[in-house]
Amino acid sequence: MKEKRQTIFIDFEFTMPERNVRMKDFYAEIIEVGLVAVVDDQITEQFSSYVTPLKFPILSERCKSFLHISQQQVDQGISFYELVRKLGEFNNEYETTIVTWGNMDMKVLRHNCLEAGVAFPFKATELDLSMEYKRFFGDQNQTGLWKAVQEYGKEGTGKHHRALDDALTTYNIFRLVEKDKRYLEKPKPTTIGDRIDFSKLLNEFA
Repeated sequence: MKEKRQTIFIDFEFTMPERNVRMKDFYAEIIEVGLVAVVDDQITEQFSSYVTPLKFPILSERCKSFLHISQQQVDQGISFYELVRKLGEFNNEYETTIVTWGNMDMKVLRHNCLEAGVAFPFKATELDLSMEYKRFFGDQNQTGLWKAVQEYGKEGTGKHHRALDDALTTYNIFRLVEKDKRYLEKPKPTTIGDRIDFSKLLNEFA
């Protein structure tokens, strides 16, 4: 029996310091999570929540303005420990791949886990879809998530820089890229020219 495959599309939004202000020991912390879990091409769960940062709980004005997130929303979010517990629920009997757009999401999650003294929650293969996209289309530069979806002639889901909307948009691009890959991998039907060696045929009539 074929083993079921689980693919988890994740997007995090992070804290950011004020522009041109040096904050001692500052590091980016997760303040919003969006997650879409897919098993065998079926969405099995969507999860979205604000997350209260541990080290620097007060958001910078730049962060609030850029992400359109309020201090109150983040204050009422789940704790980072609850986030890690939630993510750990996706370790199951399925062969799992975590898909993100760019490598920052997993880097920040690893660093946040280290700072909080908790184990990294995933036992899974990790895929940076932006690099897959870059390789597949031969782009010189890495493409932004919403630019990529527009290049496909589509629109992103919801609002850019909302974690669940970005996770859903990542899922939609993944499906488009996989479909294109399958199309390109299909062998072309053989033509009559492939089946007949015309040089031998011409020699016979020479």
